[in-house]
Amino acid sequence: MMTERNNVTEFVLLGLTQNPGGQKALFVLFLLIYTVTMVGNLLIVVTVISSPSLGSPMYFFLTYLSLMDAGYSTAVSPKLIIDLLSDIKTISLPACMGQLFTEHFFAGAEAFLLVIMAYDRYVAICKPLHYLTIMNRRVCIVLLVVSWVGGFGHSVVQLAFVYNLPFCGPNVIDHFICDMYPLLELACTDTYIIGLTVVANGGVICMVIFILLLMSYGVILNHLKNHSQEGRRKALSTCSSHITVVVLLFVPCIFMYVRPVSTFPIDKSISVIFMVITPMLNPLIYTLRNLEMKNAMRKLWCRNSATDRMRRHLPH
Repeated sequence: MMTERNNVTEFVLLGLTQNPGGQKALFVLFLLIYTVTMVGNLLIVVTVISSPSLGSPMYFFLTYLSLMDAGYSTAVSPKLIIDLLSDIKTISLPACMGQLFTEHFFAGAEAFLLVIMAYDRYVAICKPLHYLTIMNRRVCIVLLVVSWVGGFGHSVVQLAFVYNLPFCGPNVIDHFICDMYPLLELACTDTYIIGLTVVANGGVICMVIFILLLMSYGVILNHLKNHSQEGRRKALSTCSSHITVVVLLFVPCIFMYVRPVSTFPIDKSISVIFMVITPMLNPLIYTLRNLEMKNAMRKLWCRNSATDRMRRHLPH
C-alpha cells in the first residue's frame, strides 16, 4: 500500500507541444500576445486616469478590469513563454502553489467585477436620473473592494484544498500551468470529496454568475425599448462589449470546472483561450466599440505629440 507522504518537490510540465519547431512558433506568438495584452490594458488605465471626460463609474471599473487582466495574464504567460524555450519545463511545489493562487485570485476578482459592471449598466440605463447618486464614489470603492475580497476568498479556498494534499509521484503535469484538476489527479489520496468542493467553489460560482449576468443584460436590453434611437444605439454598443467579455470568460470556465475531476486533451486549448487570449481581447473589445474611449486615446496621443514637438523646439 502506498504511504501518503509528500516527497514531490517539483512538477514537470509537458506544455502545449513537444515539437521543437512548434515550440519556437508558439514562443513568438505568445510573446506577441502578452506584449499586446500588457500594452493594451495599461493604455486603458493611463487613458482613463489622464482623461477628465472618462470620470464615470463605468470607466473607474474598466480601469481595474484592465489591471486584473494584466495581472491574470502575468500569472500565466511569462512562465508559459519561458518554458517554450526550455528543454525541461519544471516548476517547484511552492511556485506551483503560488501560480495556482495568483491565477484564481485575478480570475475570481474579475468574475465578481463583471457582476458589478453589469449592475452599473443596469443603474445607468434603467435609473438614469439617480445614477450618480446610487453609484457615487464611495459605493464604487466599496464594490471594487468586494470584488477583490471575493477573488481572494475564492483563491484561498482553492489553495487550501490542494496545499495539504500528499504528492508522492508521479510528478508530470500534462498542462502548461499548475491548475486544480491536473494537481488533484496527481495526489496519492482519494480526491473525490475535494473534487466536489472544487466544482462548488469554481464551477458552480461560474455557472450562477453567468446565468445572473445573462438575466441582468436581458432586463437591460428589454428596458432599452423605451429609449430614443440614439440612446438605444449607445447603450447597445456598451452592453454588447460587456456581454462579449462575459461569454469569453465564463463559457470556458464552465466547461473546465462544472464536471467531476478529470482532464481532457482539449483542456489545454480551452485554457489558452481564457488565460492567454481573452485578457488581450478585453481592451480591444472595450476600445474599438467605445467612441468616448477612442476619442480620449486620440486626445491623449495628440497631447503627448504636441508636448514632444514643443520640447524639441525649445532652446537648450
